[in-house]
Amino acid sequence: MPIYEYRCTGCKRKVTILTLRVSEAVDPVCEHCGSRALTRLMSRFALGRSEERRLDSLADDASLAGLDENDPKSVARWMRKMGKELGEEAGEDFDDMVDELEAGGDPEGGEAGGEPDDGSDDAAGGDDL
Repeated sequence: MPIYEYRCTGCKRKVTILTLRVSEAVDPVCEHCGSRALTRLMSRFALGRSEERRLDSLADDASLAGLDENDPKSVARWMRKMGKELGEEAGEDFDDMVDELEAGGDPEGGEAGGEPDDGSDDAAGGDDL
């Protein structure tokens, strides 16, 4: 079943149209504003691979090319790539951690380049108890 993607020239939003067969005529209409002025987009396509083949590609040393373990942004890119390759949702915590790495922060709670946050409140000057 082909999926066609269009960009509406009126509202600038992307429209996806699913057809049952390639030979079916498509009369695209924007589902957001009703415009018929749509521009066809080049869509991505997926190539099916077995789980074994995906895992083999993750174990390949070439998958580590360009990874600098001392650069949080590089590690974040690698983590996103591995997450996509595994094909499973890692959860909101994983996404938050990767976002923090991409921003240059420390996912353990400290600031980038600083000491990890040990939970103490240095600004208050001591314990509130």
